[in-house]
This record gives sequence, C-alpha cells and structure tokens, in this order.
Amino acid sequence: MTPRKLAALGGLAALLWPNLQAGSSGPRAEYVGGTIAQIPAGCHGTVQAEDARFFVFYSGKASWRVPYDKINLVEYGEKVNRRYIAALLISPLFLFATKRQHFLTVGYSDDDEHQQAMIFKVGKDDIRVMLVSLEARTGRKVEYQDEDARRSGKS
Repeated sequence: MTPRKLAALGGLAALLWPNLQAGSSGPRAEYVGGTIAQIPAGCHGTVQAEDARFFVFYSGKASWRVPYDKINLVEYGEKVNRRYIAALLISPLFLFATKRQHFLTVGYSDDDEHQQAMIFKVGKDDIRVMLVSLEARTGRKVEYQDEDARRSGKS
C-alpha cells in the first residue's frame, strides 16, 4: 500500500474513532456530575434525544435512560474561559480569545418520585440540536442560566 493511501486511511480512522469509541452515534458528551452514582463523573459518551420515549446517555462504562415524561427541567449554561496559557506561550492576542464550554442539565423525578439531575458538557456544534430536541420531546421550555447562554442556545 502506498504512503498516500495509508495517510488517507489514517485520516479516515481519526475522523471515525470518537464515534466508534462511544459505541453509538449522537452528540458527544461528558457526564460532569449530578445525582446518578452509577455514572462516574468525567465519563465520556453520547447523549441522544431521538428515541420516541427516552433521553439516553451511552458510554462504554455506563448508560442511562430517562423517560421524557419524567423530565421536569432542561437547563443550558455556558462557562467562558480566557486562554491565558496560549497568551503567555504564543501571543498576547490570545487574551482576547475565549473558549466556551456548553452545559446541559436534565432534571427528572425517578420511579420513587425523588428529584434527580444529570449535568453534561456537550460540544458547541451539538448543543442547539439537543436543546431543540429536548424541548420538542419533553414539552418543556429550556431554561437559560443567563443572557449569553440564551443567545448561544438560540442562534
């Protein structure tokens, strides 16, 4: 096999690897925390709202399903970080650059009617679709933590 073909195959494998690792298609997410002890904080996987009955988090380490009719909170927020290290190492212009992290909180009542919550960090390219899907499936409006989150979640 020629080096050119090997490079092309390597590039294709690099593009497909995150989806293969998650074991399922859907927006990549990280479980940041919440009340579900069975899912370890920092667990990477995918979140899905395409199922007709359940919001689902899949991971190689864990999975969790929540019926849409049990969801009573859908909240979106952002955390903005300045890139100080890049500014020190590369250029002071990086002080003006920001990195936004997108957080989705899903609150629901479990089978024993106890309130539960799951917080996910979702990629910027996936958050808007996830918010729209959850609004449609749950019938609940997304609550935004602040005006910046409202603008980002709707644009």
